[in-house]
Amino acid sequence: MKGIILFFIAIVALGVIAGLLQPQKKRRSRTRRPTNATKQKARTSEQKTSRSSKTCRPDEVIISRPLDDLNGAEFERLLALYFRDQGYVVHEVGIGGNDGGVDLVIVDKRGERTAVQAKCYADHNLVPVQTVRELVAAKRNHNCMLTLLITTSDLTGPAKKEADQFKVEYWHGGVLKGKFGKWRKWNVKNKQR
Repeated sequence: MKGIILFFIAIVALGVIAGLLQPQKKRRSRTRRPTNATKQKARTSEQKTSRSSKTCRPDEVIISRPLDDLNGAEFERLLALYFRDQGYVVHEVGIGGNDGGVDLVIVDKRGERTAVQAKCYADHNLVPVQTVRELVAAKRNHNCMLTLLITTSDLTGPAKKEADQFKVEYWHGGVLKGKFGKWRKWNVKNKQR
């Protein structure tokens, strides 16, 4: 009996020693959610930032500016405002980067979800095929059936081919300016009343 007890004690001691010798796993720290006061301070500081930052100017400024005067985060915000006005429910996923391929998820009245990727590029910069591939792969992560790529410039030839193959709808700069031109006029008239 004593032998059995000593045997179990030895096993437990070996387990403890082995546990101490193992490298420790890094613990993920939990980030605190910002309070309302913190969110208000963040909004105020965002309004004071320059065009080169990843933050947005106020909505009134964004709506009144030409597309080539917006940074990426402001362009995404402009799209969110546009789609809300068109009757969509808009989920802003990755404002200003680190989005995993999807900036907005828009939901129509039937509940159909569309993953939207926004690219605010100068006219000479074209959206590469990799962006289309990332959007196609990322739509599953957001439970979306449809995809929409919106750019202020255009897509490269291979990107257009890939978009057509995977049924990715895309709006290039010309289409976008037409849609926003009509929408902005309507929005400005309502502000003046």
